[in-house]
Amino acid sequence: MTFTQQKGYNNFMDGQIPEKNNPQTIYAWKAPLRPYKKRSAIIMRFYVAVCFLLSIIVFFLGDKILLIPVWAILFLFYILTITPPPEVENKITKFGVETAGITMRWEALSHFYFNRRLGFLVVIIVSHAPYFYHAYMVVPNEDVKKRLLEILSNHIIYQEKPQKTFTDKMVDWAFNLVPDEEDSSIKQPFFSAKPQPISP
Repeated sequence: MTFTQQKGYNNFMDGQIPEKNNPQTIYAWKAPLRPYKKRSAIIMRFYVAVCFLLSIIVFFLGDKILLIPVWAILFLFYILTITPPPEVENKITKFGVETAGITMRWEALSHFYFNRRLGFLVVIIVSHAPYFYHAYMVVPNEDVKKRLLEILSNHIIYQEKPQKTFTDKMVDWAFNLVPDEEDSSIKQPFFSAKPQPISP
């Protein structure tokens, strides 16, 4: 393997895609479709306990029809917990941003900011009113973050301290509600390996 090929291979392993012949592509990288952290049975028991509590409250309030969406949400959490996301290719082109087969043109985009979820760094791109469409893309490392900050800030506004909507606050609250397995009071066996922190 030559030096050039080795360099391209290393870029790919870092999440970056070696430059292609498409002159319209400014930058591209590969990353998981969504932040994912494998959860143990402890977290699933937490989900079930919360659903049972909500179900009891709903049952005594008399709105039994609400039991269906409560357990549907539990099923969704279960699927997202046990299913690793696929790897997708994200692109920044001269016309806009492409992710998971969806193209967002620059004129439809308003601003972007970075956030951290489940140990992953995520860039969030928001469209103009009235829709305020949000696109979430996982950033594999700090080098990709610096490159994205440099390119995106030339086209749309960068918010270092974003003004979050009610939906954004609810999503952050839901992520913070889930207990962290590393902070749990259950001690690991002495022969178990120490969990490694997830690098961005």
